[in-house]
Amino acid sequence: MKPIIAIPATIALIVRARSKNSLTLAGQIAATLTAIAHAYHPWNLPFALLCVFFLAGTRATHVKEDIKAKLTLHSKGSSGGEGPRTHIQVLANSLVASILSIAHGYQLRSRQAALADQNAPAPVGTLCYSWGGDLLVIGIIANYAAVAADTFSSELGILSKGEPRLITSWNLRKVPRGTNGGVSLVGLVAGLFGSMIIVTATVLLLPMCSEATEDTPGGGRPWLTSERRVFMGGMVIWGLLGSVLDSILGGLFQQSVKDVRSGKIVEGEGGLRVLASTGSDESSARAAAREAVSKEAGAKSSKKAQAVTVEDDDEDETVDKYSAKNKHRKPSFGDERPSRVVENGWDLLDNNDVNFLMAVIMSVGGMAGASWYWGIPIQDALVV
Repeated sequence: MKPIIAIPATIALIVRARSKNSLTLAGQIAATLTAIAHAYHPWNLPFALLCVFFLAGTRATHVKEDIKAKLTLHSKGSSGGEGPRTHIQVLANSLVASILSIAHGYQLRSRQAALADQNAPAPVGTLCYSWGGDLLVIGIIANYAAVAADTFSSELGILSKGEPRLITSWNLRKVPRGTNGGVSLVGLVAGLFGSMIIVTATVLLLPMCSEATEDTPGGGRPWLTSERRVFMGGMVIWGLLGSVLDSILGGLFQQSVKDVRSGKIVEGEGGLRVLASTGSDESSARAAAREAVSKEAGAKSSKKAQAVTVEDDDEDETVDKYSAKNKHRKPSFGDERPSRVVENGWDLLDNNDVNFLMAVIMSVGGMAGASWYWGIPIQDALVV
């Protein structure tokens, strides 16, 4: 990408991130390095997909932000929401695409140099994107289609009127909003929309080979209208599957912690782990059941519990049950019930680990699928 476009665009993205408080300082640095990696590519596509994902994802994050903040809790006890995204979150979503952009950019630059040097061997690949072209491009598109679908699904699905269903449970039980692995129809539709945004931008910006470039140096097989439709439909569905995969991975390997008193999911700052209180879910459930059963009985005896009679050395007097003179008083704090319990999932990965693992699987899987469909050996992905 031309520096005259990439530099102002990068500065504009960082300024917007600062004004919207979307990124921490470290996140802004990571985003700048990510933009540089994408701008290294001769095409505009990788950098444009990064910008589209950032702008669309930020917009989805701020949709009814005040309402979403009340649906979950922050790990520090305030209203929900993860706050500004950190450098780890930036890299979890874009590191795979950055590596693939640099790798494919190197391929294209090597081909350009070979075409410019008449004594150099003829390049193997094309400079435009042919039908059945470079697999690394599919990996870049698959990465952003998947992370965009996941972002839209998470940010907009939580606004569903009904409670989500846990995708990893055999009976798809209902879980609190914000639970890792929780899915809803609204979330799936939102994820499909997020994937469509990335794929639409791809089709508009991808320098596809045409009949005019077919016989020119660096040209390749042109795209037919039917092939464009197959490409769009396949990539949109693949992006949505990335969101579903993220839910499965999160439901299995990421621990969801629930605040017992409010029943809300606790979110870790920057997508990090949330610690649960000591005690098993089973004992907590029993404590909750005992508390519910005793509420009615406690209400009936509340008047009697307000005052008790104790004997002093000199005189009898009635004191409050919490008074220090009441030798039979009980502590006024603690019901031996944990304040935070595990709702579901094993504590093996945090949210950033899940996002990165999903991005890797969907990018590599997308390239493998294209390799099979086009009949191209997967090892050709690294051929210059």
